[in-house]
Amino acid sequence: MSSIVKSSSSQRRFKLIFLLCFLTAGLALFCFFIGLRLGLDNFAIYHLITVFIYLLAAYAAKKGYLNSARIVFFIFLNIGITATASYIGKAGSVEYMFMYSLALPFVLFSFRNEKLYVVFFSCLSGLLWIILYATNFNLFTSTPIDQEIAGDFIYPISAICTITMVTFQLMYFSFLNIKYYSKIHEKRLDAIEASQAKSKFLSTMSHEIRTPLNAVIGLSHILRNNNPEEDQIDNIEALNYSGKILLNLLNNVLDFSKMQSTSIQLDNIPTDLTIAIKQIKKIHEATCLRKGISMNLEIDDDIPVVWLDIVRYNQVINNLVTNAIKFTDNGSVTLKIKKVKTIKDQIILSTEVKDTGIGIPKVEQKLIWNAFVQASASTNRLYGGTGLGLPIVKGIVEAMGSKVKISSKINKGSRFYFNLKLKIASDKEVSKSIEKKEHNFEGKKVLLVDDNLINIMVGKQILEKAKLKVAVANDGLKAVNMLKEEKIDIILMDLQMPIMDGYEAAKEIRVFNKNVPILALSGAVFMEVKDKIFENGMNGFIYKPFDPEDLLNQIEVFTNSKIS
Repeated sequence: MSSIVKSSSSQRRFKLIFLLCFLTAGLALFCFFIGLRLGLDNFAIYHLITVFIYLLAAYAAKKGYLNSARIVFFIFLNIGITATASYIGKAGSVEYMFMYSLALPFVLFSFRNEKLYVVFFSCLSGLLWIILYATNFNLFTSTPIDQEIAGDFIYPISAICTITMVTFQLMYFSFLNIKYYSKIHEKRLDAIEASQAKSKFLSTMSHEIRTPLNAVIGLSHILRNNNPEEDQIDNIEALNYSGKILLNLLNNVLDFSKMQSTSIQLDNIPTDLTIAIKQIKKIHEATCLRKGISMNLEIDDDIPVVWLDIVRYNQVINNLVTNAIKFTDNGSVTLKIKKVKTIKDQIILSTEVKDTGIGIPKVEQKLIWNAFVQASASTNRLYGGTGLGLPIVKGIVEAMGSKVKISSKINKGSRFYFNLKLKIASDKEVSKSIEKKEHNFEGKKVLLVDDNLINIMVGKQILEKAKLKVAVANDGLKAVNMLKEEKIDIILMDLQMPIMDGYEAAKEIRVFNKNVPILALSGAVFMEVKDKIFENGMNGFIYKPFDPEDLLNQIEVFTNSKIS
């Protein structure tokens, strides 16, 4: 006897085989009485015996011996149909009951786990059907009943039984499909709800972390522009860049979430890689010195200004360099950027981060690109980390049209490298990008709406330095009331505030003022947040922490143009 299986699908089959055994026992009993009526004693005795066999199979099913019950049921069902068709003859059409028997294994067996049973019993029914026709229905007896009796009496019963049983199977399959797709629909709704909850959580966390980051980066920008002492400049720049590194860590988490549903969008600008890469070396050198390892930078001198999403590129380099330093206790970490080839107005650059650290086993080198996975459990315990850096690197490099590769040996170190094909920026494009834009905000008044006092202080200093008049509101309701009383040229609106949030405030403002531009200051970067911003009547958004120059450029665009 087979072991008792207790899965939900097996429980369904227990009940089904139990019910079918009882129904087939009843049908066999009916055949017994027909056999007696027609004087087919052997036929009648066979079906009487099968009545008890079907009841025994039903009992076995109830006790949990599913395989035994099903095998016994199918063997005697097929023999019963064959014997009945042989005794009744072709005129009775009993052999069409094989249509029912052919499909039944798909109901009573799991096609995924019990495929052999399905194939065997379906083939058994088909084979017996063929043998019946091959022997001219003389398989069990050569003296079937009178054809006229078979055609007038047995045929209608056989047709009704066949149609009823096949219809039952179709209805049962339909019921299972409806139930199955109902569960899929429920799971889909649960998945959507979970995804929305995750997005809401990440959006909130993004806002909460970006708010103080906005102050760090904004204040360092203000300090840099306030004529600092010569020995303070490097410290201020390091502070500003450290804030951006922290922002990079936050972006790793958010980018991973976004990559699950959307592709990474690149924002290419004319970039001097020599300047950008030196900043990366400066920020990581301190960590290398503390560990007693050296940080080497090798970059070709003749690399032209190229069109590149430098924020994303820095994100890749920072993740790779941070990993290299983390896993290197002796020796060095080297960042190489080399010119491979120039083709007309395009250049192929090779980027490589090499270390002399612990290395990665060959078998683990494919796993490290998976989210939240590190080379081994001990790696996480000893070195920490989120396990998101390399998946983000892979996603960004692929969005840039390349593939990051790895070469590593245990206790020898690792080498991550990739090539990028980039467009060379023309002299005109370069001069336009470095040109310091002069803003004309004479007589313009901006309403800064934010509940964070430090952000207000930072924002106010940046705006007033650009000759803008600044009014302040600490919540959305106050902003609505101020706009009714004062002439405001543009509103900078935080989204998450007490009393009335930025969305509701924008909606209220649009009731009585359709023209004033409203820019959302948002730490959230998800599409649903952007959609909600425009749905509530705002005209644009600026990410926190924002670049002061970008903020001023946006203000100039919206204050110098009419909005619909």
